Order: sequence, then C-alpha cells, then structure tokens
Amino acid sequence: MTAPNPTATATPRPRRLRRVIATLGCSLAVAATAIAVTYPGVGALTYRLTVGVETRLDGLHTEHAEVDGLEMAYYEGGPVAAPTIVMLHGYSADRDVWARFAAELVDDYHVVIPDLAGHGDTPFVEGADYSAPAQADRVAGLLDVLDIDRTHIIGNSMGGFVAASFARAYPTRMLSLGLSDAAGVIAPEPSAMDILMERDGQNPFLLEDPDQFDDFYAMTMAKPPWVPGFVKDAMAQDYVDREPELAEIFEGFHHRDLLDEHLDEITAPAYVMWGEEDQLVDPSAADVWVDGLPDATLVTYPGIGHMPMLEIPEESAADYAAFLEDLS
Repeated sequence: MTAPNPTATATPRPRRLRRVIATLGCSLAVAATAIAVTYPGVGALTYRLTVGVETRLDGLHTEHAEVDGLEMAYYEGGPVAAPTIVMLHGYSADRDVWARFAAELVDDYHVVIPDLAGHGDTPFVEGADYSAPAQADRVAGLLDVLDIDRTHIIGNSMGGFVAASFARAYPTRMLSLGLSDAAGVIAPEPSAMDILMERDGQNPFLLEDPDQFDDFYAMTMAKPPWVPGFVKDAMAQDYVDREPELAEIFEGFHHRDLLDEHLDEITAPAYVMWGEEDQLVDPSAADVWVDGLPDATLVTYPGIGHMPMLEIPEESAADYAAFLEDLS
C-alpha cells in the first residue's frame, strides 16, 4: 500500500540556498588546496568539507560522548526541550545519510544521529560485539549520557534492525519506532543482494577493488543524489580500505537475533517506509513488519530504492513528520 502525502511541503528556499552556498564554497576551498593534496585526497576533502558546512547550516553539530569505554560521535540539533528523534544509519554508512532528512525536522524536534560502533567517526574495535542488540544497548547508553528518557527512534537497514531491537529491549523508553527498509526479519522474496550472495557467495559491500564500487553503489539507491566522480573514487577506496572491518561487522549482525518471532513484543506505534525498488532488503519484508507489529503504518515509494531518507529527503521527512503529528 502506498500512502498519499497530502502534507508534504517543499524545502524552504533559504535551506536550499544554504546548500548551494555550502557546495560552492567548499568547491572553491578544494580548488585552492588541490595542488597540495593527492587525487584521492581531493575527493575525501571535498566530501568532508561539503557535508560539514551543510550540516552546520542546517542546524546540526558534531558532538562526542563516551559510552562503555567507546567514544561515540553523533550529530545533534534542534531545541533540546522538544521531543527527541534518534536516527540510526545502516551497515557501512554513517550519520551523514540522515542529515538532509533531519534538516526538515530540527525546527520542531531535538535530533540525535549517532555513528554506530565501527562506523563513521565511532571507532571499530576488533572482536567487539556488533550484533543488533549490542548496538541497541550502546544507543541506550548514549541516551543515558544525554539524560534522554524517552525518544522516537528511526533506523534505515541495519539501523532499523537496531532500532527495533532497542524498542523490544527498552519499551518504556519508546515514543515511536520508525523503520526504513529495515533488516532484522526474513523477507518472503529474495532481494538482488540475497540472490548475489546465494549464487556467487559475494557480499556486494565487501570490495577488494575500487572498480567494484559502481555496481555496489547502483544497488544502494534508485535515485541517488549527484556525487562528483572524484568523490565517488574516494568513497570506493574507503570501502576497499575498510573491507576487513566491514566483514567482521557483517558477521556480527547478519541473520542473527532476528525479530520475526518477537514482533508482537514491540508495542510502540511503528512507522514503516520502504522504497519499492530496494535491491538490498526486498520490499516484501515490509509486510512482515506491518503484519507482525501490533500498531504499524506503512508508506511505500515507487521508483525509490533502499534509502528514501537520502533519495527523497523532503518528501520522506514530511510523511514521517505527519505520522509524528498524528501521534500527538
């Protein structure tokens, strides 16, 4: 079922203008320093500068907190007295994937977007527990540090698995659960990734050569935001460099601690959104979540892939905001 979106509004012009200014300003800064850095370094520098400036202009700032001996990085924004929304990224990603979605909500909500353990600026520790329940416990620890009792929590892919695990383990801390193309249950139909892994034994996230990145990137989104080629080259090299870490993290959560038999234990009102062209977690999984959760709302997006919050941030954020408004 695809829900209509009568409440969606366009991003205010000042926000779009800030993004243009951030991109142009960072491009000029990179051009001025390009002589002094290597080609891959230019791509990584461009990405970090652009994201850093844009997130600041959109009301998000980077913070760090120690949780069980691990220094977790996170974005924070919005009025601290407002209801909190925690946003959780997927496997191999980081907090940046939620930034544009969050920018639509920071006027009305206190937003916290952590880098989960082993991702982004939160360190990878060899031999640590990367299961969804363990990551959920770290999120709970972060909320303890921030003195946040109850929260809305929304996660994409592995982050959805972590969010649902949090909702099961900490029901009294939940205001609502959001699931975007979430892992954590067995989809009735195999995804393109499932078929690839079953047929070839190949995990598309684990790259041995940067030339493999384009095929992987095409699986992650049906409508990706534009990224300059030299920035994609830097992203590709980053995946190659992180391959051993990503392999260990994958083994820690994939097809472990699944929630199919426990969905009725998750009592928080749930919002499920899914891209109909998802190649990583088949859209048939959405029905498993909706049929199993006691109180669930489903929104699907034609022509969108695994990451609606990044492919259509304004529309998906408006739909999510409408769900939150209905709760109140």
